[in-house]
Amino acid sequence: MPHILIVDDDHDVRDMLHQMIERAGYRVSTAGNGREALRFPELDSVDLVITDLLMPEMEGIEFIRELKTAYPGIAVIAISGGNRYVLPTSQLRVAQHLGANRTLAKPVERAQLLEAIKSTLADAQTPNA
Repeated sequence: MPHILIVDDDHDVRDMLHQMIERAGYRVSTAGNGREALRFPELDSVDLVITDLLMPEMEGIEFIRELKTAYPGIAVIAISGGNRYVLPTSQLRVAQHLGANRTLAKPVERAQLLEAIKSTLADAQTPNA
């Protein structure tokens, strides 16, 4: 069973994603920000990280860069709703440039997220994907 780590500073979003993804049959863990996620004791067992980009302490862009340096094999889906100063599209492009396998703008629909998880995990299992 694939292990997915959700990184989001919004407790309600984190819980909703956790329940949705767990019901789809995945093992799920959570972290409140990038710094917490990098200290996650089972990070080497994670197959996929779903991370928000705008978070306190360590934003998603910095987290993706550090994650991909330390664990290049972990797949990443970046999600963002932006804020009134930052458009989500610009943040998502940077995340993709830093190694995010997929990017999704918030609000994310259930079917869209589950399809992104499925295809990202499949791509990660395919050599030269």
